[in-house]
Amino acid sequence: MLVTAVGCLLLLAVLSLQVAVPGPLLDADERLSRAWRQTDPRSPAAAGTPAEWGADLGHVHVAVPVLLVALVLAYVRGRRLLPPAAALAAMAAVPLLVLPLKALFDRAGPLGGEGYFPSGHAATAAVGYGAAALVLLPLLRRAGARRALGATAALLTLWVGAGLVRRAYHWPLDVVASWCLGGLLLAGVAAAVNASHPPARRRRRDEDFVPHGGGDGRSDDGRRGGPDDV
Repeated sequence: MLVTAVGCLLLLAVLSLQVAVPGPLLDADERLSRAWRQTDPRSPAAAGTPAEWGADLGHVHVAVPVLLVALVLAYVRGRRLLPPAAALAAMAAVPLLVLPLKALFDRAGPLGGEGYFPSGHAATAAVGYGAAALVLLPLLRRAGARRALGATAALLTLWVGAGLVRRAYHWPLDVVASWCLGGLLLAGVAAAVNASHPPARRRRRDEDFVPHGGGDGRSDDGRRGGPDDV
């Protein structure tokens, strides 16, 4: 988690520098945007496409309710308050971080306007769907179900990012920067989940220190162990 957080922070710093002082990545960013986006993104026909549906998944009124349902389910099933609280804090931090960055960098969008870096929709999707998966993972016993949940969260996040670029709502770097920001916040959620749900290997290691016979120092046959016992 620490490596992930540091990596996201460093990449976010690099991308922010590229936007603040126009660097070589901006040219590649704009070329990729022109190659990927719809031919006429302003036309009404372009709105009813999978790209638009993906972009809509990053709306607060879509991602936040999904997260809230996951948090309620996680608390009811797990009876642990820390993971849901950390997930709520991460989602609340999204606008607190994104809005000042938008004002600071004031990047123009593909179709005009200003304040497009980073993408609020992409960050909302990354934290909303990512945190929902993180708090639900400890409740799933089967590895296949856990992998399916993680893959679903990742695919939804990617769909939002691809839709935002395809519909010319954002540049690709806007989306990647938001994913880095989301990664930072999700690292905190993952730490809270691990603190509340120790991994199986750690639980087994802790159980090895519990003496047999209820932990009162007696052996299995009821005798109290002494220094000569082997």
